[in-house]
Amino acid sequence: MRALDRLRALVARPAGDEEVSGVDPVLAAVSVALVGLGVVMVYSASTVEATVGFKDPQYFLKRQAAYAVVALLVMWLVSRFDYRRLRGPLPTYLIYGGTTALLFAVVAGLGKRVGGATRWINLGPVNLQPAEVAKVALVLWLSYSLAKKGDKVKSFSRGFLPHLLAAGLMMLLLLRQPDLGSSIVLLLLTFALLFSAGARWPHIVASAVFGAGGIVLLVLSKSYRLARLQAFMDLAGHRQDVAYQPFQSVMSFGSGGVTGLGLGRGLQVLYLPEAHTDFIAAIIGEELGFLGILGLVSAYLLLVARGIKVALEAEDDYGSYVALGISTLFGIQVMVNLAVAMAMVPTKGLTLPFLSYGGSSLVVNAAAVGILMNISRRRAPSAAPRSREDHDASESVLSGTEAGA
Repeated sequence: MRALDRLRALVARPAGDEEVSGVDPVLAAVSVALVGLGVVMVYSASTVEATVGFKDPQYFLKRQAAYAVVALLVMWLVSRFDYRRLRGPLPTYLIYGGTTALLFAVVAGLGKRVGGATRWINLGPVNLQPAEVAKVALVLWLSYSLAKKGDKVKSFSRGFLPHLLAAGLMMLLLLRQPDLGSSIVLLLLTFALLFSAGARWPHIVASAVFGAGGIVLLVLSKSYRLARLQAFMDLAGHRQDVAYQPFQSVMSFGSGGVTGLGLGRGLQVLYLPEAHTDFIAAIIGEELGFLGILGLVSAYLLLVARGIKVALEAEDDYGSYVALGISTLFGIQVMVNLAVAMAMVPTKGLTLPFLSYGGSSLVVNAAAVGILMNISRRRAPSAAPRSREDHDASESVLSGTEAGA
C-alpha cells in the first residue's frame, strides 16, 4: 500500500458527500496575503539600495508591485484551467522538454551572468530564471509518470531509475550554471514523490546515500563552496569576508527582539547586501520581530497543509501527485531559505516563496498555487483510496471526452 493511500485512508470521508466546486478559500487567502506581504517587505528592505543604485527609493517597489499584479492574474487564470489537460503525454513532455531546453540555453551561452553565476535569460525588461520553472515542470512530469506506472514504481529499472534520470538531467544543467541549491531541491522533491508513490525503501536509501556523497564531492571540488562551508563552521571568524552576509542576517534576527523595531525602521538594510532577495526573512525578523517570523512560518505551514489536504482529496492519482509535489516544493524552499538566513546551513541561493524580490519566482509560484486551486475545485466524492482499475477507468473516460471534443 502506498504512503499516499495510507494518508487518504486516514482522512476518508463517507461516500455520498457532495462534490465541492469552489477553490479552497484558505489556500487562496494565504497565497494572496503572502504576495501582498512580499511587496511591502521588498519595499522596506530595498529603499537604501534603490536610492544608492538607481536614485529612486521606489525602484524595486514598482517592479515587485508589477510582478505581483501579473502573478495574481496568472494565479487566477491557472485556477480556471482544468489541470487534467496537462495530464497527457504531449503537454507533459512539451513542458519538460521546453524547460530542459531553456536550462541548456542558459549554460550554452545565452544566459546572463550575475554574481559569478549564469542563471537568467534576458528578455528585454525582465530576466527569466529557468530554474524556477524547472521545479514545477519536474513535478508535472513525475506526477504524470508515477500515475501512469502505478505499482511498477517498485521496480528499480522500470519505475525508479527513469525518474531519477529525468531529474538528474535537469540537475546536471543546473549544476553547470552553477546552482547547487536548486539541484538539491529537485533531488529532495523526486525522493518525496517516489516515496509517496510506493517506491521501495532500499532504492530510496541507497540513492539518498549516493546523492549525499555526490553533494560532498561537489562541495569539495569548488573552492568557493568549500570556503562557504568553512565560514559556516566559524561564522564570527569570517564575518568580514565570506560569512559577512549570513553574519549580518543573524544580527538582523537578533536585533528584532520579540515585537521588532517597526516596519521600515530596520537598520540592517544598511549593512546586509541585497536584503530584498534571498535574505528578506532577516529584515522581517528585525522589523516585525519573533512574532512576525512566527506568523510567517505559520502562514507557510498553513499553505503546505492545505496543499496536502488538496492532494488527499483529489479525484485522481495525477492530481494527488501534483498537489503533493507542489506542497513539498514550497515546504522545502521555505525551510532551506529560513535555515540559510538564520545561519543554520551554509549559504544557498534559494528564494523565499512569494516574498523575495524577482518576477520569475513570484509568477511561477503563483502559477503553482493556481494549479493547487484548480485541483481543489474537483474533489472526489469520497477521499477513500482509489484502485488502479478506477484510475485506468478515469483515464479512459477522460480520453474519450477529449476525443469527442
